[in-house]
Formats: sequence, C-alpha cells, structure tokens
Amino acid sequence: MARQTKLTGRQKAAILLISMGPDVSAQIYKHLSEEEIEKLTLEISSVKKVDPDQKEDVVEQFHQIALAQDYITQGGINYAKTVLEKALGEQQAVNIINRLTSSLQVKPFDFARKAEPSQILNFIQNEHPQTIALILSYLDATQSSQILSELPQEMQADIARRIALMDSTSPETIFEVEQILERKLSTTVTQDYTQTGGVQAVVEVLNGVDRSTERTILDALEIQDPELAEEIKKRMFVFEDIVTLDNRAIQRVIRDVENDDLRLSLKVASEEVREVLFKNMSTRMAETFKEEMEFMGPVRLRDVEEAQSRIVSVIRRLEEVGEIVIARGGGDDIIV
Repeated sequence: MARQTKLTGRQKAAILLISMGPDVSAQIYKHLSEEEIEKLTLEISSVKKVDPDQKEDVVEQFHQIALAQDYITQGGINYAKTVLEKALGEQQAVNIINRLTSSLQVKPFDFARKAEPSQILNFIQNEHPQTIALILSYLDATQSSQILSELPQEMQADIARRIALMDSTSPETIFEVEQILERKLSTTVTQDYTQTGGVQAVVEVLNGVDRSTERTILDALEIQDPELAEEIKKRMFVFEDIVTLDNRAIQRVIRDVENDDLRLSLKVASEEVREVLFKNMSTRMAETFKEEMEFMGPVRLRDVEEAQSRIVSVIRRLEEVGEIVIARGGGDDIIV
C-alpha cells in the first residue's frame, strides 16, 4: 500500500474528520477553538477527493496515536514506549511517541490527576500563589475546585486571578515545578509545552466550587479587577445551561426577560432548551411563540448572542438576590 508522507497535520486532521462522517466530526468541533475550527473547515473544503490508501494511512496513524495515549494514561510514557516496542518494533514505537508528544501532547502534571485532591493540597498549600495557580490550571477542574475550596480564603481570589490571567508558561518552569511535585508524590512525570490558564480555566474551576467559595472569590476579584470578574461571571452560566434550572426558576426567568429576547434565543436554541422553556410557559404563550418564530425569518447570529446574553444577565441577577438557585458542585445548593 502506498504511504503518504507529505501531508501536513492539518491535512491529516481534515481527512480523518471526512472519514469519520459529519455526526462524529460535529462532536469533535465542540472541543476546538474558533480559530482551529476556521482553519480545519477551510482545509476540509479544499479536499476534493480522499484517496482510499491515503484515508487508510491517516486512520491507522490516528489509531496508533490513540493507543499510545491510552498506554500513557495507564502507566506513563515509558510504559507506552515499552508496549509499543513489543507490538510494533523500536523505530515505529519511537515515531509514534514523537508524533504524539509533538501533535497531541501529553499534558504536564498527568501524574497528579491520579492523586487525591487532599494529598495534592498538603504538598502545595505552602507554595507561592503563582506556583499553586500553575498546578491548578493543569489539573482536572474537579480536582482544582476541591483544592481551591480548601485553601485559605485570603488566597483563593488571588490564585483564581492568577489562573485567569495566565497566558503561557515556559517549558523550563513547568518542568521544574513538575519535578518538585514528582518528588513529593513519587510518581512519573511527563513534560509538555501546551498553553494553559486563562479565563475559561478559572471558570471551570469556579463552576465546581461551592457557592460560598465562588462568591468570596468573585467579590474579591470585583475589587481587584472588575473587568476580569465580569468576564468570568459571563462565562459561569451560558444560555444553554438554562436546562439545569428547576421549573420554578425557569418560570421566574420567563416572567422577567423580554419576550423579544426570548423569541430570538429560541429561534436557534437546541431542541432540549426549547422543550424546557415551552413546557414552563402557558399553552397559549407557547403556541404564540411558536407561530411568531415560524414567521420571524432569518436572524443575525450577533443579535441572538446579545439576546441570550441579556437573558443570562437576568438569571445571574435573580440568583444574586436569592430568587432562584443555580446548581453547582458544592453542597450548599441542596434545598431542604
């Protein structure tokens, strides 16, 4: 079989997505950035025909990399290399590992994701806030949420702010911090050059903390950096999350938002969101909305996003005054 050796990584990704079909590709798109989606879509659109041998080669490469990633998760990069060498030979194993670390990249602190949050907390609580922020930005959001909740309140907002403002960290610094934590946890470590931190990272962490911790951190951030606090709050609850509210809360939201905003938002909403909202309207109101939406015609995406943003603002305001409850990871949202 002829092997294609001159394809770029983006070309291979395009061929892979074409091979997997639109449904699977759509799910993958959800995990990509807007820039990645634009570049990949452009690449896909330029593919006129996929050669069968080319397709088979790309799919096989992806399969091997996926297996290698699985082996790394099980026992680290050395374990993966050993298994692959036995199965495929030394040279091919090296090629796959190199391709994996250069394209998919093994995340730093992978070893720490297998440790208990309380164990990690014991080792890092006395470190510099920037070091703690770096480690938390690489851990699973659930782990980071638990650790952040247990740190002293006077440190929480500072660390959350450092995560949000973190752009990229040099491999040398990451490796040094990894080595320190490795010695303390006595596990395997792998190096990585990936970008971490950012507003979305701290949003994911805050989404998992209890309500009291979240409010403490956001209140402090509003004083330290109001613009950052507002950006975080905007991302904490998105329009599609309305399905997580209980019926009473949804009915209250419907009463408080503008009907025009609701119609615009429902025009492009998912079937799940529509069903939940229509269910909490009166029969007459739901029928009226459906008729008006049917004759509304095309709408601009920007107008829809602005309408959804206004609805989210209403939801956040209602929560702040205690009129509704947004479920979170902590136990203080349990209604008794």
